[in-house]
Parts: sequence; C-alpha cells; structure tokens
Amino acid sequence: PTQCLKARRKAIPRWFKMRFSRLAVGFGLFSLTLWLQGCGGGGDDGDGDGNAKVTTTEHDHDHDGDDETTMAPTTMAPTTTTTTTTHEHMCAPPLMEPPIPGVMPGLEKPKIILGQDVDWPGYAFMGSPPESDFETEGIGKDIAKGLESVCDIEVHVTEVRWSDCWGNAVIGDGLAAGELHGCMTYTHTYGARNRFCEFSKPILKDNKPGGILVKLDEFGDPVVTGDSDLSGKKVVDVVGWAPTADTLALAENKCTKERFTGFTMVQPTVTTANANNDALATLLNGDADAMWVYADQAKNYQCSEGVTANWDCDLWAGFGTTFAYIQTGLFGHAMAGTTLSMSKKGSGLSEILNPCIDKFILTKDYYDICVKHGFDGSCFENEHFPATQATE
Repeated sequence: PTQCLKARRKAIPRWFKMRFSRLAVGFGLFSLTLWLQGCGGGGDDGDGDGNAKVTTTEHDHDHDGDDETTMAPTTMAPTTTTTTTTHEHMCAPPLMEPPIPGVMPGLEKPKIILGQDVDWPGYAFMGSPPESDFETEGIGKDIAKGLESVCDIEVHVTEVRWSDCWGNAVIGDGLAAGELHGCMTYTHTYGARNRFCEFSKPILKDNKPGGILVKLDEFGDPVVTGDSDLSGKKVVDVVGWAPTADTLALAENKCTKERFTGFTMVQPTVTTANANNDALATLLNGDADAMWVYADQAKNYQCSEGVTANWDCDLWAGFGTTFAYIQTGLFGHAMAGTTLSMSKKGSGLSEILNPCIDKFILTKDYYDICVKHGFDGSCFENEHFPATQATE
C-alpha cells in the first residue's frame, strides 16, 4: 500500500503538468486570436473591420432628471448605444515611408533619406565657410528641405557616392540595398535607368543636353570633326552619369540632322574617384576618340572660389586648348529634366514626394533657390519670376 501511494503521488504532478501545458497552449492561441482581431484580423462583430464592439446601456432621461411624460408606469426598454474601441496600441504602427535598415522610421509623418555626392557645382557640392561649414549643398538639397514647408514631411540629406546610386548601366549597390530612399538631381533618361529605377517629378526643365568632346591637335583643330556620324569611332562613357551610354544612339547630329551610328562605347581606362576625370583622361591619352558627356560639364568643372573641388582642376583647365566640344545641345536622351529623386523601382517614393513638389514649385522659396544657384533660367516659372510678372 505504501508503494502504491508513492506511485500515485508521483503521477499527480505529471498529470497536472500535462493538463497545465494544454491549458497554456490553448490560452496562448486564444490570446493570439484576440490580438489578430484587434489588428484587423476579423472578428465576430459582423462588420469585417476587426474592431471590437463595446455595448453599453443607458436609461433614457432628460438632463434635469425629471420624466418628460406622465404615462402609466411601465418597464421602459433601455436605449442601446454602440461605441467602437480600436486596438491600435496593440499593433505595429503603419509605415509612413519605405523602410530603411538601421533608421528609425517616421511615426507621425514620412521621414525621407535622400543622398547626393559633392562634385557637381550648383546641383550637389560641398559648401565652404563662411557660407557653409562643409555641409552638403546644392539646388537638390535646398528644394528637398523646402518640401517641409508645404507638406507634413521630414527630409534628411546625406552624402553618398554617385556609384551608390547608379553604376555602369545598372542600379548602384546602395540604392539597390535600400540604404537610402533615393538619390537627388538625376536626369530622367531613356534606356537602362527605367528598367531599375523610378523617378520623381522634375524640379528643373529638360535643361541638360548632351555634348561630344574630342581632342585638339597641335594646331587647335579637333581630331574628329563636327559632321562625323562617329562611325568606327570609340566613344568613352562617363560611368554612372547621364547622358548614359545607351542614349547616344538617340541623339541627332546638329550638322547633318542624322543620328550617330556605327560607334563603339568604351569604358574609361583610368580609374580615380571621379568618373568625369576618368573619361576625360581616357580621351586625352588616346584610348578613345570622343567623350559623351553633358554639354555644360566642361564649364561646370572650371574651378572657382566658393566651391570645394574634388575633381582635377588642371585637367579640366585644358578646355579650349587640349580638348573641345564638336557637338552641344544634343537632346533626345531624356524623358524629363533634373529630378528630385531617383529611387528603386516599386519603392513608391515618388507617390510621397510628387504632391509636395507640385506645391513647392509654386512658392517664392522655389524662385529664391533657383536664383541662389543660378538656375532661374532652367526652373519652372511661377508668379514670383520677374519674366512671368512682366507678362501679367
């Protein structure tokens, strides 16, 4: 009998543990079901929105407590009032913007991270004292921050390399990995970029024509003439920049009114931290016959006070003596002008930014920014531009 009693005592904890474990699992599933109902997982309330219903009853009476009627005493049916209580505090908050690893998201408004390099005067550069304490500067940043004045939005601008945004006919690793939401001041070109990226609305008109640079011989004459269709020539691309390599075939020779054809696009044979330096050095050392580049790039890369240059000033100082344009004003490579953001395809960033861009380009702040950076001739005119005011 003593052994039987001990065995029964040992069996009780095992039985209890099994029953308790089953109860715990059941309670956990029940709690999960309630949580899902509160987060939109559906419920028994019949409205399909997942909100819990709380029903309360009140006796119908007036504010002074006196009955409004003198009917015979009867049992009055209580008035039923239904209120809705949501369980948003139990759920994850809705996303305000595409998520970025390691960055606290916006909780009450979109928090947008945009990137730019610092080697493009006017557009994206590093400021210098006393105007700036070596901060990122440019028309892109100023307009991006200006969106905060017309929309409930928070914008941060960070320095990146252009290669983080766009590479050799392929999206840059940083943008592809979601390290930032978008990259600023990219031209919305035809071709490869549209297979990888989406663009916001432009902040400038289609003001970035392409051009073709060539070497000058010892007499100052171009080694390739302006009426050439470039057939049989090697043309070096500025990797990562517009106009992109695949769009030269869309451009029309201004002299012959015919498209360029029969050329071979080549990569730079020089590698530094600046893609424009690389392409120009490749042209000048004879590894290419021509260079496909922005029509104003040689002008923009002439070094001047107030801009911290991270390109080779001596190399670009040869403009007009060692190299020159044989074609400028070449359009046809772009779908739109300079944009505020280029982002990963499907990101939805443009859906957040575009309404704000539409509002901001109507403001005086937009006009002031255009004048500040010397782009008032390329900006979209609004009522604050003198030329528009003069016609009113």
